[in-house]
Amino acid sequence: MDILVIGSGGREHAIVRKLKESPKAGKLYCVPGNGGIACDAACGPVGAMDKEGVLAFAKEHKADFIFVAPDDPLAAGMADFLEAAGFPCFGPNAKAAEIESSKVFSKNLMKKYGIPTAAYEVFTEQGAALEYIREQGKYPVVVKADGLALGKGVVIAQNEQEAEEALQSMMEDKIFGDSGSRVVVEEFLTGPEVTVLAFTDGKTLCPMASSMDHKQAYDGDKGPNTGGMGTISPNPAYTKEAAQRCMEEIFLPTMQAMNAEGRKFKGCLYFGLMLTPDGPKVIEYNSRFGDPEAQVVLPRLETDLAEIITAVAQERLGELEIKWSEKASACVILASGGYPGSYPKGLEIAGLDEKGQIAAMPEVTVYHAGTKRENGKFYTNGGRVLGLTALGDTLEEALETAYRAVDMVNFEGVMYRRDIGRRKL
Repeated sequence: MDILVIGSGGREHAIVRKLKESPKAGKLYCVPGNGGIACDAACGPVGAMDKEGVLAFAKEHKADFIFVAPDDPLAAGMADFLEAAGFPCFGPNAKAAEIESSKVFSKNLMKKYGIPTAAYEVFTEQGAALEYIREQGKYPVVVKADGLALGKGVVIAQNEQEAEEALQSMMEDKIFGDSGSRVVVEEFLTGPEVTVLAFTDGKTLCPMASSMDHKQAYDGDKGPNTGGMGTISPNPAYTKEAAQRCMEEIFLPTMQAMNAEGRKFKGCLYFGLMLTPDGPKVIEYNSRFGDPEAQVVLPRLETDLAEIITAVAQERLGELEIKWSEKASACVILASGGYPGSYPKGLEIAGLDEKGQIAAMPEVTVYHAGTKRENGKFYTNGGRVLGLTALGDTLEEALETAYRAVDMVNFEGVMYRRDIGRRKL
Protein backbone atom coordinates (compact mmCIF):
# COMPACT_ATOMS: atom_id res chain seq x y z
CA MET A 1 0.00 0.00 0.00
CA ASP A 2 1.17 3.53 -0.78
CA ILE A 3 1.51 5.52 2.46
CA LEU A 4 1.55 9.27 3.05
CA VAL A 5 3.20 10.54 6.25
CA ILE A 6 2.35 14.06 7.44
CA GLY A 7 5.13 16.04 9.14
CA SER A 8 8.65 17.35 8.65
CA GLY A 9 10.88 16.38 11.59
CA GLY A 10 13.06 13.65 13.02
CA ARG A 11 10.04 11.71 14.24
CA GLU A 12 8.60 11.62 10.72
CA HIS A 13 11.95 10.50 9.31
CA ALA A 14 12.02 7.65 11.84
CA ILE A 15 8.48 6.65 10.83
CA VAL A 16 9.33 6.77 7.12
CA ARG A 17 12.52 4.73 7.62
CA LYS A 18 10.64 2.05 9.58
CA LEU A 19 7.82 1.90 7.00
CA LYS A 20 10.45 1.56 4.27
CA GLU A 21 11.47 -1.79 5.82
CA SER A 22 7.95 -3.18 5.38
CA PRO A 23 7.16 -5.55 2.50
CA LYS A 24 3.60 -4.23 2.73
CA ALA A 25 4.65 -0.66 1.95
CA GLY A 26 4.60 0.50 -1.66
CA LYS A 27 5.42 4.11 -2.48
CA LEU A 28 6.15 6.36 0.48
CA TYR A 29 5.28 10.05 0.53
CA CYS A 30 5.84 12.74 3.17
CA VAL A 31 4.52 16.30 3.30
CA PRO A 32 6.17 18.65 3.72
CA GLY A 33 9.13 16.39 4.66
CA ASN A 34 12.70 17.71 4.76
CA GLY A 35 16.02 17.30 3.00
CA GLY A 36 16.80 13.93 4.59
CA ILE A 37 13.29 12.49 4.38
CA ALA A 38 13.35 13.28 0.64
CA CYS A 39 16.04 10.58 0.28
CA ASP A 40 13.55 7.97 1.56
CA ALA A 41 10.13 9.25 0.43
CA ALA A 42 8.68 11.56 -2.20
CA CYS A 43 8.03 14.94 -0.54
CA GLY A 44 5.75 17.80 -1.53
CA PRO A 45 5.41 21.50 -0.61
CA VAL A 46 2.25 21.02 1.46
CA GLY A 47 2.04 22.32 5.04
CA ALA A 48 1.22 19.83 7.80
CA MET A 49 -1.80 21.97 8.80
CA ASP A 50 -3.12 22.42 5.25
CA LYS A 51 -6.09 20.03 5.20
CA GLU A 52 -7.19 20.78 1.64
CA GLY A 53 -3.59 20.65 0.41
CA VAL A 54 -2.96 17.28 2.09
CA LEU A 55 -6.21 15.90 0.69
CA ALA A 56 -5.34 17.07 -2.83
CA PHE A 57 -1.86 15.52 -2.54
CA ALA A 58 -3.32 12.23 -1.26
CA LYS A 59 -5.79 12.11 -4.15
CA GLU A 60 -3.21 13.04 -6.78
CA HIS A 61 -0.80 10.34 -5.60
CA LYS A 62 -3.53 7.78 -4.85
CA ALA A 63 -2.39 7.19 -1.27
CA ASP A 64 -3.90 4.10 0.33
CA PHE A 65 -3.17 5.13 3.93
CA ILE A 66 -2.20 8.31 5.79
CA PHE A 67 -0.07 8.55 8.95
CA VAL A 68 -0.78 11.84 10.77
CA ALA A 69 2.31 12.25 12.94
CA PRO A 70 2.46 15.75 14.58
CA ASP A 71 0.31 17.12 17.39
CA ASP A 72 -1.01 20.31 15.76
CA PRO A 73 -2.73 18.63 12.77
CA LEU A 74 -4.20 15.95 15.05
CA ALA A 75 -5.62 18.61 17.40
CA ALA A 76 -7.02 20.48 14.40
CA GLY A 77 -8.91 17.40 13.19
CA MET A 78 -6.72 16.32 10.28
CA ALA A 79 -7.52 12.62 10.83
CA ASP A 80 -11.29 13.37 11.00
CA PHE A 81 -11.09 15.40 7.78
CA LEU A 82 -9.12 12.79 5.80
CA GLU A 83 -11.17 9.84 7.02
CA ALA A 84 -14.37 11.68 6.04
CA ALA A 85 -12.85 11.94 2.56
CA GLY A 86 -12.29 8.17 2.48
CA PHE A 87 -8.64 7.87 3.50
CA PRO A 88 -7.89 5.50 6.41
CA CYS A 89 -5.54 7.14 8.92
CA PHE A 90 -3.22 6.34 11.80
CA GLY A 91 -3.75 9.02 14.42
CA PRO A 92 -6.61 9.97 16.76
CA ASN A 93 -9.53 12.22 15.88
CA ALA A 94 -9.66 15.74 17.34
CA LYS A 95 -11.83 14.74 20.31
CA ALA A 96 -9.36 12.02 21.33
CA ALA A 97 -6.32 14.23 20.61
CA GLU A 98 -7.58 16.66 23.26
CA ILE A 99 -5.82 14.39 25.78
CA GLU A 100 -2.70 16.27 24.62
CA SER A 101 -4.06 19.54 23.25
CA SER A 102 -5.63 20.48 26.60
CA LYS A 103 -3.71 19.91 29.83
CA VAL A 104 -6.88 20.94 31.69
CA PHE A 105 -8.90 18.21 29.96
CA SER A 106 -6.28 15.53 30.66
CA LYS A 107 -5.83 16.50 34.33
CA ASN A 108 -9.59 16.53 34.89
CA LEU A 109 -9.88 13.16 33.12
CA MET A 110 -7.30 11.65 35.50
CA LYS A 111 -9.03 13.13 38.54
CA LYS A 112 -12.44 11.82 37.41
CA TYR A 113 -11.21 8.27 36.74
CA GLY A 114 -8.71 7.94 39.59
CA ILE A 115 -5.60 7.77 37.41
CA PRO A 116 -2.55 8.72 39.54
CA THR A 117 -1.13 12.17 38.77
CA ALA A 118 0.26 15.23 40.55
CA ALA A 119 -2.10 17.40 42.64
CA TYR A 120 -3.11 20.49 40.65
CA GLU A 121 -5.37 23.52 40.19
CA VAL A 122 -6.50 25.30 37.01
CA PHE A 123 -6.39 29.10 36.59
CA THR A 124 -7.56 31.66 34.05
CA GLU A 125 -6.14 34.69 35.90
CA GLN A 126 -2.48 35.35 36.64
CA GLY A 127 -3.17 36.95 40.03
CA ALA A 128 -5.20 34.01 41.32
CA ALA A 129 -2.56 31.53 40.14
CA LEU A 130 0.24 33.45 41.86
CA GLU A 131 -1.78 33.76 45.06
CA TYR A 132 -2.32 29.98 45.07
CA ILE A 133 1.41 29.35 44.56
CA ARG A 134 2.24 31.71 47.46
CA GLU A 135 -0.30 29.99 49.70
CA GLN A 136 1.15 26.56 48.91
CA GLY A 137 4.68 27.83 49.55
CA LYS A 138 6.23 24.69 48.02
CA TYR A 139 9.06 24.88 45.50
CA PRO A 140 9.83 23.83 42.91
CA VAL A 141 6.32 24.20 41.46
CA VAL A 142 5.23 23.24 37.93
CA VAL A 143 3.43 25.74 35.66
CA LYS A 144 1.91 24.39 32.41
CA ALA A 145 0.22 26.15 29.52
CA ASP A 146 -3.10 24.45 28.78
CA GLY A 147 -2.64 24.05 25.04
CA LEU A 148 0.04 22.91 22.60
CA ALA A 149 3.37 24.73 22.80
CA LEU A 150 5.88 22.73 20.73
CA GLY A 151 6.82 20.70 23.81
CA LYS A 152 8.02 23.86 25.58
CA GLY A 153 4.94 24.96 27.56
CA VAL A 154 6.13 23.62 30.94
CA VAL A 155 8.17 25.61 33.47
CA ILE A 156 9.59 24.15 36.69
CA ALA A 157 9.81 27.27 38.86
CA GLN A 158 12.38 27.08 41.66
CA ASN A 159 11.00 30.11 43.56
CA GLU A 160 8.20 32.68 43.58
CA GLN A 161 9.97 35.00 41.15
CA GLU A 162 10.38 32.25 38.53
CA ALA A 163 6.73 31.23 38.99
CA GLU A 164 5.62 34.83 38.49
CA GLU A 165 7.78 35.15 35.36
CA ALA A 166 6.33 31.89 33.95
CA LEU A 167 2.75 33.06 34.55
CA GLN A 168 3.51 36.48 33.07
CA SER A 169 5.05 35.02 29.89
CA MET A 170 2.25 32.48 29.35
CA MET A 171 -0.86 34.41 30.43
CA GLU A 172 -0.01 38.07 29.74
CA ASP A 173 2.78 38.07 27.14
CA LYS A 174 1.09 35.14 25.31
CA ILE A 175 4.38 33.57 24.21
CA PHE A 176 2.38 30.44 23.34
CA GLY A 177 -0.66 32.35 22.01
CA ASP A 178 -4.03 31.14 23.24
CA SER A 179 -2.38 28.00 24.68
CA GLY A 180 -1.54 30.07 27.76
CA SER A 181 -5.03 31.47 28.35
CA ARG A 182 -5.45 28.79 31.01
CA VAL A 183 -2.66 27.32 33.09
CA VAL A 184 -2.30 24.26 35.27
CA VAL A 185 -0.31 24.74 38.47
CA GLU A 186 0.75 21.39 39.90
CA GLU A 187 2.97 19.84 42.54
CA PHE A 188 6.49 18.90 41.59
CA LEU A 189 6.93 15.13 41.57
CA THR A 190 10.24 13.39 42.24
CA GLY A 191 11.62 10.11 40.95
CA PRO A 192 12.92 8.65 37.69
CA GLU A 193 11.13 9.95 34.61
CA VAL A 194 10.00 7.41 32.00
CA THR A 195 8.27 7.65 28.64
CA VAL A 196 6.15 4.76 27.41
CA LEU A 197 4.45 4.99 24.03
CA ALA A 198 1.60 2.61 23.27
CA PHE A 199 -0.25 1.44 20.20
CA THR A 200 -3.98 1.36 20.85
CA ASP A 201 -7.14 0.90 18.79
CA GLY A 202 -9.47 1.66 21.70
CA LYS A 203 -9.95 -2.07 22.41
CA THR A 204 -6.39 -3.30 22.89
CA LEU A 205 -3.37 -1.40 24.20
CA CYS A 206 0.19 -2.56 23.45
CA PRO A 207 2.94 -0.66 25.28
CA MET A 208 6.13 -0.07 23.30
CA ALA A 209 9.69 -0.24 24.61
CA SER A 210 10.35 2.35 27.35
CA SER A 211 12.53 5.40 26.80
CA MET A 212 13.87 8.52 28.48
CA ASP A 213 14.00 12.02 26.97
CA HIS A 214 16.40 14.82 27.97
CA LYS A 215 14.47 18.10 27.71
CA GLN A 216 16.91 20.73 28.99
CA ALA A 217 19.27 22.33 26.49
CA TYR A 218 22.53 21.85 28.38
CA ASP A 219 24.47 19.15 30.22
CA GLY A 220 23.39 18.37 33.76
CA ASP A 221 19.74 19.15 32.91
CA LYS A 222 20.50 22.87 32.87
CA GLY A 223 19.09 25.62 30.68
CA PRO A 224 15.77 26.16 28.92
CA ASN A 225 13.28 23.47 27.98
CA THR A 226 13.58 22.18 24.41
CA GLY A 227 11.66 19.74 22.26
CA GLY A 228 14.21 17.11 23.39
CA MET A 229 18.01 16.87 23.11
CA GLY A 230 18.39 13.10 23.15
CA THR A 231 16.88 9.81 24.23
CA ILE A 232 17.72 6.31 25.38
CA SER A 233 15.78 3.04 25.24
CA PRO A 234 15.08 1.02 27.29
CA ASN A 235 14.88 3.17 30.41
CA PRO A 236 16.75 1.18 33.09
CA ALA A 237 14.50 2.57 35.85
CA TYR A 238 11.43 0.97 34.26
CA THR A 239 11.35 -2.47 35.86
CA LYS A 240 8.92 -5.32 35.13
CA GLU A 241 7.15 -4.47 38.39
CA ALA A 242 6.77 -0.81 37.36
CA ALA A 243 5.51 -1.88 33.93
CA GLN A 244 2.88 -4.13 35.50
CA ARG A 245 1.66 -1.35 37.81
CA CYS A 246 1.52 1.14 34.94
CA MET A 247 -0.52 -1.26 32.81
CA GLU A 248 -3.03 -1.86 35.60
CA GLU A 249 -3.19 1.61 37.15
CA ILE A 250 -2.53 3.95 34.22
CA PHE A 251 -2.47 2.53 30.67
CA LEU A 252 -5.66 0.45 30.55
CA PRO A 253 -7.62 2.86 32.82
CA THR A 254 -6.71 5.72 30.42
CA MET A 255 -7.95 3.81 27.37
CA GLN A 256 -11.14 2.90 29.24
CA ALA A 257 -11.63 6.48 30.49
CA MET A 258 -11.40 7.84 26.95
CA ASN A 259 -13.92 5.25 25.78
CA ALA A 260 -16.26 6.20 28.64
CA GLU A 261 -16.01 9.84 27.57
CA GLY A 262 -16.93 8.95 23.98
CA ARG A 263 -13.41 9.75 22.78
CA LYS A 264 -12.08 6.39 21.57
CA PHE A 265 -8.34 6.80 21.06
CA LYS A 266 -6.84 5.12 17.98
CA GLY A 267 -3.17 5.70 17.30
CA CYS A 268 -0.08 6.20 19.45
CA LEU A 269 -0.77 7.24 23.03
CA TYR A 270 2.24 8.72 24.83
CA PHE A 271 2.56 8.36 28.59
CA GLY A 272 5.02 10.70 30.31
CA LEU A 273 5.50 9.08 33.73
CA MET A 274 7.25 9.72 37.03
CA LEU A 275 8.14 6.72 39.18
CA THR A 276 7.52 8.43 42.52
CA PRO A 277 8.02 6.92 46.01
CA ASP A 278 4.20 6.53 46.02
CA GLY A 279 4.19 4.62 42.73
CA PRO A 280 3.98 5.63 39.06
CA LYS A 281 2.12 8.84 38.21
CA VAL A 282 1.27 10.57 34.92
CA ILE A 283 3.11 13.81 34.18
CA GLU A 284 1.56 14.26 30.74
CA TYR A 285 -0.12 12.54 27.82
CA ASN A 286 0.65 13.09 24.15
CA SER A 287 -1.53 11.95 21.29
CA ARG A 288 1.31 10.83 19.00
CA PHE A 289 4.86 9.48 18.84
CA GLY A 290 7.28 11.58 20.87
CA ASP A 291 10.14 13.37 19.17
CA PRO A 292 12.93 12.25 19.76
CA GLU A 293 11.50 9.16 21.53
CA ALA A 294 10.42 7.73 18.16
CA GLN A 295 14.06 7.81 17.06
CA VAL A 296 15.09 5.26 19.73
CA VAL A 297 11.91 3.21 20.03
CA LEU A 298 11.16 2.54 16.35
CA PRO A 299 14.65 1.14 15.56
CA ARG A 300 13.94 -1.55 18.20
CA LEU A 301 10.57 -2.53 16.67
CA GLU A 302 10.76 -5.96 15.00
CA THR A 303 7.09 -6.25 13.96
CA ASP A 304 6.03 -4.71 10.63
CA LEU A 305 4.96 -1.09 11.32
CA ALA A 306 2.71 -1.01 8.23
CA GLU A 307 0.90 -4.08 9.59
CA ILE A 308 0.49 -2.43 13.01
CA ILE A 309 -0.92 0.88 11.76
CA THR A 310 -3.47 -0.81 9.52
CA ALA A 311 -4.49 -3.10 12.41
CA VAL A 312 -5.03 -0.03 14.62
CA ALA A 313 -7.14 1.70 11.95
CA GLN A 314 -9.24 -1.46 11.53
CA GLU A 315 -9.49 -2.08 15.31
CA ARG A 316 -7.85 -5.51 15.15
CA LEU A 317 -4.69 -4.74 17.10
CA GLY A 318 -5.50 -7.65 19.43
CA GLU A 319 -4.69 -10.08 16.58
CA LEU A 320 -1.01 -9.03 16.48
CA GLU A 321 1.96 -9.98 18.61
CA ILE A 322 4.32 -7.00 18.68
CA LYS A 323 7.99 -7.85 19.18
CA TRP A 324 10.94 -5.72 20.26
CA SER A 325 14.70 -6.11 19.90
CA GLU A 326 16.69 -6.81 23.05
CA LYS A 327 19.27 -4.25 21.89
CA ALA A 328 19.53 -0.84 23.51
CA SER A 329 19.37 2.37 21.49
CA ALA A 330 20.56 5.93 22.06
CA CYS A 331 19.89 9.14 20.13
CA VAL A 332 21.89 12.37 20.38
CA ILE A 333 20.35 15.51 18.87
CA LEU A 334 22.57 17.97 17.01
CA ALA A 335 20.97 21.42 17.27
CA SER A 336 21.65 24.86 15.84
CA GLY A 337 23.63 27.24 18.04
CA GLY A 338 21.13 29.35 19.99
CA TYR A 339 18.35 26.74 20.09
CA PRO A 340 15.69 26.85 21.60
CA GLY A 341 16.02 30.64 21.13
CA SER A 342 16.92 32.28 17.81
CA TYR A 343 19.40 30.50 15.55
CA PRO A 344 20.79 30.78 12.01
CA LYS A 345 19.70 28.62 9.08
CA GLY A 346 21.35 27.61 5.84
CA LEU A 347 24.67 26.38 7.27
CA GLU A 348 26.32 23.55 5.34
CA ILE A 349 26.47 20.20 7.18
CA ALA A 350 29.69 18.24 6.76
CA GLY A 351 30.01 14.46 7.16
CA LEU A 352 26.74 13.22 5.66
CA ASP A 353 27.96 12.25 2.19
CA GLU A 354 27.45 8.65 1.13
CA LYS A 355 31.19 7.93 1.22
CA GLY A 356 31.74 9.44 4.66
CA GLN A 357 32.72 7.57 7.81
CA ILE A 358 29.22 7.66 9.25
CA ALA A 359 27.82 5.88 6.18
CA ALA A 360 30.12 2.95 7.01
CA MET A 361 28.50 2.45 10.45
CA PRO A 362 25.57 0.03 9.94
CA GLU A 363 24.50 0.33 13.60
CA VAL A 364 23.96 4.11 13.22
CA THR A 365 20.97 5.82 11.63
CA VAL A 366 20.96 9.54 10.82
CA TYR A 367 17.49 11.04 11.24
CA HIS A 368 16.96 14.46 9.69
CA ALA A 369 14.89 16.95 11.70
CA GLY A 370 15.64 20.44 10.37
CA THR A 371 17.54 20.10 7.08
CA LYS A 372 17.20 21.04 3.44
CA ARG A 373 19.08 19.59 0.48
CA GLU A 374 20.46 21.57 -2.44
CA ASN A 375 22.81 20.35 -5.16
CA GLY A 376 23.54 17.14 -3.25
CA LYS A 377 24.53 18.96 -0.06
CA PHE A 378 22.64 19.27 3.23
CA TYR A 379 22.08 22.55 5.07
CA THR A 380 20.59 23.41 8.46
CA ASN A 381 16.95 24.49 8.35
CA GLY A 382 15.67 24.29 11.93
CA GLY A 383 16.48 24.29 15.65
CA ARG A 384 16.97 20.56 16.02
CA VAL A 385 18.91 19.58 12.91
CA LEU A 386 19.82 15.87 13.15
CA GLY A 387 19.28 12.90 15.45
CA LEU A 388 22.07 10.31 15.46
CA THR A 389 20.75 6.98 16.72
CA ALA A 390 22.88 3.95 17.48
CA LEU A 391 21.99 0.40 18.51
CA GLY A 392 24.15 -1.65 20.86
CA ASP A 393 24.08 -4.80 22.98
CA THR A 394 24.14 -2.53 26.04
CA LEU A 395 23.11 1.06 26.67
CA GLU A 396 26.76 1.97 27.23
CA GLU A 397 27.71 0.52 23.85
CA ALA A 398 24.84 2.32 22.09
CA LEU A 399 25.84 5.64 23.64
CA GLU A 400 29.52 5.17 22.82
CA THR A 401 28.65 4.47 19.17
CA ALA A 402 26.22 7.40 18.96
CA TYR A 403 28.86 9.82 20.25
CA ARG A 404 31.45 8.40 17.83
CA ALA A 405 28.97 9.25 15.06
CA VAL A 406 28.48 12.75 16.51
CA ASP A 407 32.21 13.40 16.06
CA MET A 408 31.87 12.68 12.35
CA VAL A 409 29.23 15.34 11.62
CA ASN A 410 29.71 19.09 11.87
CA PHE A 411 28.23 22.48 11.02
CA GLU A 412 29.00 25.95 12.30
CA GLY A 413 27.77 26.52 15.86
CA VAL A 414 26.59 22.92 16.35
CA MET A 415 25.39 22.25 19.91
CA TYR A 416 24.56 18.97 21.61
CA ARG A 417 24.51 17.46 25.07
CA ARG A 418 27.46 15.31 26.06
CA ASP A 419 25.66 13.53 28.89
CA ILE A 420 22.72 11.77 27.21
CA GLY A 421 21.92 8.63 29.21
CA ARG A 422 24.82 9.20 31.60
CA ARG A 423 22.85 9.34 34.83
CA LYS A 424 21.26 6.01 33.91
CA LEU A 425 24.73 4.45 33.76
